[in-house]
Amino acid sequence: MGRGDLQEVTAGDSSELYYVDVGLFDSPAYGSVYLLDGDEPALVDTGTGHSYEVVLGALADLGIDREALSAILLTHVHLDHAGGASPLSRACPNADVYVHGSGAQFLREPAQLWAGTEAVVGDRIEYYREPDPIPDSRLVELADGDRVRLGGRRLDVHRAPGHAFHQVVYHDRGSDGVFTADAAGIYVPALDRVLPTSPPPGFDLDSCLDDVAMLERLDPTALYYAHFGDQPTGDRLVGYRDRLREWVETVATRRAELGDDEAVAEHFADRVDTTGVWGPAHARGEARMNVAGVLGYLDEQGH
Repeated sequence: MGRGDLQEVTAGDSSELYYVDVGLFDSPAYGSVYLLDGDEPALVDTGTGHSYEVVLGALADLGIDREALSAILLTHVHLDHAGGASPLSRACPNADVYVHGSGAQFLREPAQLWAGTEAVVGDRIEYYREPDPIPDSRLVELADGDRVRLGGRRLDVHRAPGHAFHQVVYHDRGSDGVFTADAAGIYVPALDRVLPTSPPPGFDLDSCLDDVAMLERLDPTALYYAHFGDQPTGDRLVGYRDRLREWVETVATRRAELGDDEAVAEHFADRVDTTGVWGPAHARGEARMNVAGVLGYLDEQGH
């Protein structure tokens, strides 16, 4: 797939459910925005501020009028997921923006979110656009256990704070699929493999494992990855749980051996196997960011 390509979801008992590749970081098959068609159409996530025209194009391809869009459902406010919320809310005047209550402040007043993003992503900030505030009248604050009704479709809201304290996942009861945000890792279709995501600040292994356990209790038929696409659940959650533990142990071991955090980051960036999939800049940048998150966690644990 590539930027703007629209795909129907086939995993789970899905209907009127699609995703579009928004071309995050100029990388194919990395960023999904989901489009829920039906009586009350909705989006799950938005991509960055540079993605919104791709999303509008996908709505048009499905014959969904902008005025008919009823909801923009954010999994969390990281700007690769929520950066397009403000321009899309302007273009789709009847769509409320749903977000966990702890993240709403960053949509009302996004300056802190923008500064934090710059600090974490470094020179990859070129792929982002500074968000505009979203009026409070357009925001719907969610809590764990809430339910979002979209005509005949029902989405159950489950908080998943391991990746980010403002993250939720949505369980679509009709399809028995879960929009996983970053709680189930990054699925790479070209490798048929799930990779860990552990960016700073705030990565916490135990909390991330708790999120995986929550997803296992839901026992969905399908996983709708924000990164990237739909897959049958199978043993992917068990595999991701083990992969997270292994990832943290591997970074800790390399830190003990090298004794220098920059050398640790460079070690893993030099050994990524996603260069041919995402391109070298994004593949290396992703590795360095995830190493930084683990190193911060190890510091907090006294390692």
